[in-house]
Amino acid sequence: MTSVTSEPTFIAMATAPVAPERASQVVQKPYPKYRVIVLNDDFNTFQHVAECLMKYIPAMTSDQAWNLTNQIHFEGQATVWAGPQEQAELYHQQLSRAGLTMAPLESA
Repeated sequence: MTSVTSEPTFIAMATAPVAPERASQVVQKPYPKYRVIVLNDDFNTFQHVAECLMKYIPAMTSDQAWNLTNQIHFEGQATVWAGPQEQAELYHQQLSRAGLTMAPLESA
């Protein structure tokens, strides 16, 4: 005699994957800007500072360089450039190697 056992039958139900609702929660943040700051000192001339700014900071005009040089002299410092960290590090290093007195890079 064969016995018939009734085992439960499972039916697989196809369900669509549920996408997380994070897409609406994503907030894009811009990269932080870093400030390149030149400090006043007693050994660099106005001419040298202005020439360095024009040489190493992209698109720096003579008028801008001289205005910043005056600001450095009369206010003790000036932010000469602000932007992405990698470029800020390059300009900071170039100005420092040219003999300008630099403040540490700052996040703007």
